[in-house]
Amino acid sequence: MRISYDPKYDTLYLKIGEAEKVLCKEVDEDITLDMDAKGKLVGIEVLSASEHVDLAHLLPVEIRKEIARSSRRR
Repeated sequence: MRISYDPKYDTLYLKIGEAEKVLCKEVDEDITLDMDAKGKLVGIEVLSASEHVDLAHLLPVEIRKEIARSSRRR
């Protein structure tokens, strides 16, 4: 699994698998599941991630530092 976070847009993506094409299934307005052609989960996108996830425990130290820097700029 690979985790990526964009602090500028507060978007978190959990890449679980690989797929050439994905079907997106919206869970709610901020959470979307990416499924492969067989219906297997390959990714999860979370918008407004800081409202849904405790990023301090999920993300590596380098990314947490970037989040702290960008929030101080606002």
